[in-house]
Amino acid sequence: MAEQGQILCVVGPTACGKTRLGAELARCFGGEVVGADSMQIYRGMAIGTAAPTAEEMLGVPHHMIGVADPREAYSVGRYVAEASACVDDILARGKLPVVVGGTGLYLDALVAGRSFAAGGADTAVRRALTERRAAEGIEALYAELGRIDPPTAARLHLKDEKRILRALEIYYETGRTMTEHDAWTKTQPPRYRAVYIGLAFEDRADMRALIDRRVDAMMEAGLLDEVRALVESGVPKDATALQAIGYKELLSALAGERTVAEAAEEIKLRSRQYAKRQLTWLRRNQAIHWILWKKERDFPRALQISTEILRAAGLG
Repeated sequence: MAEQGQILCVVGPTACGKTRLGAELARCFGGEVVGADSMQIYRGMAIGTAAPTAEEMLGVPHHMIGVADPREAYSVGRYVAEASACVDDILARGKLPVVVGGTGLYLDALVAGRSFAAGGADTAVRRALTERRAAEGIEALYAELGRIDPPTAARLHLKDEKRILRALEIYYETGRTMTEHDAWTKTQPPRYRAVYIGLAFEDRADMRALIDRRVDAMMEAGLLDEVRALVESGVPKDATALQAIGYKELLSALAGERTVAEAAEEIKLRSRQYAKRQLTWLRRNQAIHWILWKKERDFPRALQISTEILRAAGLG
């Protein structure tokens, strides 16, 4: 796949300031923001996902925010298709796409231009596999995957039913195993040339403290009411959207399984753990230019450093 233009990616763990820096850079460089957050794509979840407010957008167009119904099971394949359409349109209008988010899989897949077998809960192949799981058990399907695609089966646990079904689905839809599909995609040049700017704290204790303060602010802003409204609107409690950090914990509070205060503490813990996983994923990318915060986030300094990076890359 041919390269189709240069983009900017502003990345980092939760609460590090990606939203603000991304909007400021887009405003300075004549760009538009494309979200890369697997939960901000859902509507009605602005508080818990820290989706940018109108004020935080600084008048800059934002795409891929609140574009899906929370009843839907959104996929990375769908994200790549829809986000790349946004990026291509922004490039075609001579503007700079600024991809902002912390979902590493979404970011990597978008930049690479990875293709995915269509799949979906309503396809004939998925329905047939689901019916077979009910009739034969996941053990039989796992054994079948072991015969078809031994490498993929070897790295999946028997309890990972979702990925077992997905691997079989890819094979029956495309005639290629997941191993073959992944190997092929790795040989393809990236769809976009990306300049990466990463935000993180020099001392992770400061990051953890900021995350805790952010959760407190979300609770004060009405996160519990947001979760309640989603349930009352008919969103199933097992929907993918309600498995997001903040929502799952408060669902149990609404069910009387724990207090709201206990749920809030669990949200803080899960958010800190998630930030650590995000950093682990992102640090594998050697192309990221990291800006490390001291005790507090210094956005004027970050904007100056980012501007120098972009100009060196020919974007300024």
